[in-house]
Amino acid sequence: MTVAAVLRDALGDIVDVTEDALEAARADSSGHRSPGRPLAVVRARTVAEVQQVMRIATETRTPVVVRGAGTGLAGGANAGPGEIVLSTAQMNGVLEVRQDDLIAVVEPGILNAELNALLAGEGLWWPPDPASRDISTVGGNIATGAGGLLCAKYGVVRDAVLGVDLVLADGRLLHLGHRSVKGVTGLDLTSLVIGSEGTLGVVVGATLKLRRLVEGEVCTLTALFPTVRAAAAGSAAVTASGAQPAIMELIDATCLAAVHAHLALPAPDAGTSQLTIQTDGPAAAAEADRIAATLGAVGGRVTLTQDRAEGERLLAIRRAMHGAMAALGTTLIEDVSVPRSALPAMFDEISRIEAAYGLTIPTVAHAGDGNLHPNFIFEGAEVPERIWAAADELFRAAIRLGGTLTGEHGIGMLKSRWLAEELGDDQWELQRQIKAVFDPLGILNQGKVFARA
Repeated sequence: MTVAAVLRDALGDIVDVTEDALEAARADSSGHRSPGRPLAVVRARTVAEVQQVMRIATETRTPVVVRGAGTGLAGGANAGPGEIVLSTAQMNGVLEVRQDDLIAVVEPGILNAELNALLAGEGLWWPPDPASRDISTVGGNIATGAGGLLCAKYGVVRDAVLGVDLVLADGRLLHLGHRSVKGVTGLDLTSLVIGSEGTLGVVVGATLKLRRLVEGEVCTLTALFPTVRAAAAGSAAVTASGAQPAIMELIDATCLAAVHAHLALPAPDAGTSQLTIQTDGPAAAAEADRIAATLGAVGGRVTLTQDRAEGERLLAIRRAMHGAMAALGTTLIEDVSVPRSALPAMFDEISRIEAAYGLTIPTVAHAGDGNLHPNFIFEGAEVPERIWAAADELFRAAIRLGGTLTGEHGIGMLKSRWLAEELGDDQWELQRQIKAVFDPLGILNQGKVFARA
């Protein structure tokens, strides 16, 4: 009996072997595709079904790729020949909300935006705010250690998760973490699972750390600069001033022009780069005035609004970046981070690489925390070697500046060849050994993260 038949016999119609389902599971939003179709897609609805899938996978030594909404940008959820796709997208419930403890217990398939729409009625919210919030799942956020626009002030997913429920490769269920704000009993396995990209187990539940909705006004600023380096220097000046914006996003000239064209807005002046900054809370207006003065002093042309609708319109320009890049061709959306003071130097490196390889590398950045998203545009389905060579230089430049290969997208299958260089051989091997403790047969997300080219 085939593995697909065993799954179907045990789990019934939640096992999907249709051509469309198998083909869709080959790719995520990175544009990269696996070399062929997986064996089956299992659309789990319960923890028990996830456990059954993992028991069958262990018994048959069949690799498993866990998948949520498929919005990842590093190929981490791509499944290929001989693999089972375990989808948690239908596990999308909110199991508990506690206003008094400021926690929510949720299933992994709920979308960010849907969760916050539900929490808003309770006067609460969950801060992680990726640009893909309308289509990305909480489980996917946890798998990749996602960030987003609001991380300048409110942190990333790692700062907003108290515990996870994890099904191991052999089907055992672990309850990691705690419901209390503090907890240091034993090793912090919750933090180990966050950002592990499906290599340690299947996240089937999460206890989230909530905030009360921020009271007071919201102010939004834009500052236009003649060069991207000047805009990066402006963001560094804001950070150095001690101001704490909720959002600080940088859009370079190529991205800004592409987004304006995508949204049918008037074209910006040639070469113009933009900072978009938002402040919130009772001191929002005073802080916005302070930031405006800082940006004006370093050459920015600043506009400021206290109108929430206008502020959301300005932020929509930043959120439309992925669509605008897709309109230019096939896009390799990259993700490096550097210390915030090194942002101007990193943009210098990007300019150098553009000139060396005859490329244009449109780049946006979560400038509030030093996370850049350079975009490599090309034609066709396969990334040309020239693009990989340029990306190689870009990754090495980020590491030289004290940064990292990835701030929020993860390693997946696209960056595994550079992981050991950043970690060093000893740490790389130690992390492989840790994975083997959780997954001794190596069936979880084979060929991702720790695979060497």
